[in-house]
Amino acid sequence: MTEDILGNDMQKSIPRTRLSLSRVGVTGLKRVLRLKGSSGHESLFFAEMNLYAFLDASQSGVHMSRFIENIEDIASEIAMSPSPDFETLTDRMALSIAKTQGAARAEAGIRAQYPMTRHTPASGKAVENLYTFIGVSVSDGVSSRRATGVEVNGFTVCPCAREMVAERARSALLGAGYSDAQAAEILSIMPVASHNQRGLGTLLIGSESRISADKLVRIAEDSMSSGIYGLLKRPDELNVVWGGHMRPRFVEDVVREMINGVAEHMPGLEDGAFVLARQENFESIHVHNAYAERCGLLGDMRRELHGERVASSAPMSLDSWLDANLIGHNSG
Repeated sequence: MTEDILGNDMQKSIPRTRLSLSRVGVTGLKRVLRLKGSSGHESLFFAEMNLYAFLDASQSGVHMSRFIENIEDIASEIAMSPSPDFETLTDRMALSIAKTQGAARAEAGIRAQYPMTRHTPASGKAVENLYTFIGVSVSDGVSSRRATGVEVNGFTVCPCAREMVAERARSALLGAGYSDAQAAEILSIMPVASHNQRGLGTLLIGSESRISADKLVRIAEDSMSSGIYGLLKRPDELNVVWGGHMRPRFVEDVVREMINGVAEHMPGLEDGAFVLARQENFESIHVHNAYAERCGLLGDMRRELHGERVASSAPMSLDSWLDANLIGHNSG
């Protein structure tokens, strides 16, 4: 009787237009995740998830409710596990979606806000900063591949404007009777004015290795002119502004420094790991933003950093790296 009321399973019927779809699913799904660490302490994280499945040309639609069931089942299971992490969560969700939807490819993406305690540079006060964790996994129901990353706020000081201001200051010092040597010494000691902007850095690593989100945060922050803090006492504000103006960075510099930081501070990461470094600066004196990005295999980046020429070609995308070893998707 119930089957008569519900009718046929329309999702399994043949569509009028037989065409496969790359991604079908749910986006913007918000949930509070409860994760238990190795010490037994539970932490709550506000997360937003996107879940997709590849849809074959012979099937009208996916089963939308199953995406939600996947989350509820896995989130409950992982909350009781010792030392769970977001990578485990996305891996399990992608694998579960591929199986429950009967899909050749499934994808689970998550963005979660999580706190890190930082100490202000001068007063040493403990400040809780919020960072964004990014995780994405794909699966064919048999194997899976994942990438892990962070989004970090900081600020950058424009080197070009700083150089122009320094040249004008040098001329003014010479006009006031200072020698060339004296003017050069003054300008090397004093921070020179420039325009600055808040920047958003993204650093993403695709690897089977365990990736430390804390380490990625520090690499991304150190690549900018300075990090930023929720609380700054006056000595801290002086330290951030002074130090930032003594270390000007173009948007391109930040991306290069992030990649160099990965190569230097993560020497055990395999050459086949995927790296994406992205920086967007929200300009203060322009109506546009400045943007730079590099993505590809870490081995190629390491060779470039050592002065080797790497054949120029279309950069490997995150999607292509994630899909590289998927049996079901590649064979379909």
